[in-house]
Amino acid sequence: MFYRRKIILALMQAFAGNLPKISLQKLLFLFTKRQLKPDYDFVPYKYGCYSFSANADLKAMVKHDQLSEDKSSFTKIGSVDYIKVLDEKDKKILIDIKNTYGKLSTTSLMKLTYLNYHYYAINSIMAKEILNDEQYDKVLNSKPINNNTILYTIGYEGISLEVYLNRLIKNDVKVLVDVRNNALSMKFGFSKNQLKTFCASLNIEYLHIPEVGIQSKQRKELKTQKDYDNLFDIYKKQNLKKTASQQEQILNLLINRKRIALTCFEANICQCHRKHLAEAIIALPKWNYELKHI
Repeated sequence: MFYRRKIILALMQAFAGNLPKISLQKLLFLFTKRQLKPDYDFVPYKYGCYSFSANADLKAMVKHDQLSEDKSSFTKIGSVDYIKVLDEKDKKILIDIKNTYGKLSTTSLMKLTYLNYHYYAINSIMAKEILNDEQYDKVLNSKPINNNTILYTIGYEGISLEVYLNRLIKNDVKVLVDVRNNALSMKFGFSKNQLKTFCASLNIEYLHIPEVGIQSKQRKELKTQKDYDNLFDIYKKQNLKKTASQQEQILNLLINRKRIALTCFEANICQCHRKHLAEAIIALPKWNYELKHI
């Protein structure tokens, strides 16, 4: 079992084996904020801080009969002591979480996280209801707003779904343009339908333009930067010359929506075709904007 799932089960155990779903997300968030290297990352969602990855793990543990689920809560199944398998630092964090927040209601936990982590409340449907005007203004002022027209590029290699989505949110990206030829991934959250769903839940539009991607068979045996450079020479001479209409489509989308992001896998922009696609768009006659790699 993944260690991160043991943390969830240990947290459930510390709270008598049952937690409301919203409270569990808030407690797990507060737990990870005390970790040097968090086991889960979070995004600002409709009830505040939320981890899609943790929710996926919770669903998996229900499937494996480690948890049961009803409409509003999760319950730990079995008598396995997961607290004892945590490392000492995480045990201390768990004790502190239990002692500090053990008696708080779901609403109190929401309010506490909203007051201390304003950014994570920016999409909350409850913030205005449970905060006073001054407190709510601080949340509103934490919402990233950018009025410039910017073409971003972003890769998801080496980062969690939540870190990736936060980069989009913090740069006020309106449309995510997936430029992979085949929008499938073994990594949670990054296959087409998943990514489209997660983006939509955060008010980010998703668009897949496979024509500007590179076919998987062309991407084999890429070991050195020279291998990548040779591939991109072919991409520029062949693919980019055939996809002028798609490049124009992306530029028009940028003009209309102001901040869009081209996305693919690689973290290193020099090893991803999105760099060369972006440079081709920059060369179009109507270009008069800004390019940023995030």
